[in-house]
Amino acid sequence: MTYETRRLTTGQALAAFLANQWTRRDGIEQRLIPGVLGIFGHGNVAGFGQALYEQSAADPQVLRYQQARNEQAMVHTAVAYARMRDRLATYACTTSIGPGATNLVTGAALATINRLPVLLLPGDVFASRAPDPVLQQLESPASRDVSVNDSLRPVSRYWDRINRPEQLIPAALEAMRVLTDPAETGAVTLALPQDVQAEAYDWPVEFLARRVWHVRRQPPDPEALSTAVAMIRGARRPLIVAGGGVIYAGATRVLADLAAATGVPVAETQAGKGSLPYDHPAAVGAVGATGTTAANTLAAHADLVIGVGTRFSDFTTASHSLFTVPDVRFVNVNVAPMDTAKLGGHAVVGDARTTLEALRAELGDWSVPERYRGSVSALAAEWDRVVEAAYHRGGGPPLAQSEVIGAVNEAAGPSDVVVCAAGSMPGDLHKLWRTRDPKGYHVEYGYSCMGYEIAGGLGVKMADPEREVFVLVGDGSYLMMAQELVTAVAERVKLVVVLVDNRGYQSIGGLSESVGSGRFGTAYRYRDPRTGRLGGLDDPADLPVDLAANAASLGAQVIRTETAADLREALKQARAATGTTVVHVRTDPLVPAPDSGAWWDVPVAEVSGLDETRDARAVYERNKHTQRYHL
Repeated sequence: MTYETRRLTTGQALAAFLANQWTRRDGIEQRLIPGVLGIFGHGNVAGFGQALYEQSAADPQVLRYQQARNEQAMVHTAVAYARMRDRLATYACTTSIGPGATNLVTGAALATINRLPVLLLPGDVFASRAPDPVLQQLESPASRDVSVNDSLRPVSRYWDRINRPEQLIPAALEAMRVLTDPAETGAVTLALPQDVQAEAYDWPVEFLARRVWHVRRQPPDPEALSTAVAMIRGARRPLIVAGGGVIYAGATRVLADLAAATGVPVAETQAGKGSLPYDHPAAVGAVGATGTTAANTLAAHADLVIGVGTRFSDFTTASHSLFTVPDVRFVNVNVAPMDTAKLGGHAVVGDARTTLEALRAELGDWSVPERYRGSVSALAAEWDRVVEAAYHRGGGPPLAQSEVIGAVNEAAGPSDVVVCAAGSMPGDLHKLWRTRDPKGYHVEYGYSCMGYEIAGGLGVKMADPEREVFVLVGDGSYLMMAQELVTAVAERVKLVVVLVDNRGYQSIGGLSESVGSGRFGTAYRYRDPRTGRLGGLDDPADLPVDLAANAASLGAQVIRTETAADLREALKQARAATGTTVVHVRTDPLVPAPDSGAWWDVPVAEVSGLDETRDARAVYERNKHTQRYHL
């Protein structure tokens, strides 16, 4: 059989192919790969880089290229973009072979753990092996087929190496299938040997033509749905745990209607926060180790837990200590069969919106007892008073972290977005942030990756330029990956970055203290020349590090603040600015946010010569007794 063909290099064919990939859901089409983030080196500049250059000369808005400053960061940007687009669009990321490729590994793990699509296109060594070993080549004595790109295999949902041009055809199609499958999506890697990228081939025109990938809404199995309905009708204290799948499926309105009609309260995971507005009558806020007293009290007394679009991580279940009713049962609604089998639950494999619509119809006029509704309202109102007090604590300087969160929350509009990822801030945001929009809360907590924040904020703003984006980043994360401020400045992307400086890794400092490790190695202090030990929080001598000056050197406008009034005024100025602004604020690491008392399993040394460690072990063993299997 003969095909109409077009002679292109492999790099040029890949660029043409990606520019013509679209997704379609609910009748709406959008580009699957609207652009490419990249840093060029000898492994991709002459192949895929040349292809992007040639395509940009023809139309720079098709498969738009955007320069990045760090390979890991550009994966974070692509993932944040995908999350804002409900997994229906993402960016490709191109790197050279060597350190550029291995820098992708952390970002790939983050994408796959969070079930978010990203396409990785690292260069690779020569397929011909003619000039071996080349610069940056890993020489394995076990196999000449191994390169550093093999480190991406375990963190990718699909991985392939293109050793001949024609191998791109089935590999690229399979890559798109995985990217657009909500049950399988994550990082997808196509390793591209640098000689193959530049090699010409006669490509079938059909391969390069416009292709639309229909993103399915899988309906639930009727029998599984019927059983779930019976279980809900038989419950007296049910609780919904809303995960990220609710938001990605566009199911928030259906969930709000179901909760209002039935009175079933809704608690939220990190990824699911925003599934309901914080002031919805059924909203009880964050659940689990970083949860509210309202959600966790209801979880402890629930006789039925309905998980929708959640993977039930250890933070959500408080390390399997949260759901304490002896015969508590679970209904698990998810597009991924693996997640429906957790906690011994009843599996309902299906799209969140489609399944919630079916549940709403089948439940009819069923409702929880009126007394239960009343207790839900009382618990939510009590927590809201706790949040208000934490927001306006009136201390400092330095301020409590909860005061910073309150100031930012009050400065943000209803549709604005807060971005965060690591340290103590995500936990405090989870329980304290008052979310009003399904996309208003963007905290990466599947991998809780330090350095995600600024790069992620960039992706959020690229995905939805009309929203104001407030990036909350601690000094520890900032020092790991601040360079995408340069990208924001270069691309004229406006971010409001609130740099929260508590002089150390103070989230782990608090955890260290609780497990009897004395905040060891968590404060930014000089080493004592007499003892050889690192200084701790009790050492008054700060390191002479000026992060605000660093941000200014990267091109951002910078505002320094000390008091709550300073911070509120700075946020007002930053919001009115046209470019990226960094607002610097010192906080007190020893003032905690309100706590729900939930547990998180972090093992403590079983034997120790330190009293503080032995005391922590005793507490750990008491908590360990609350942990259970749900079978």
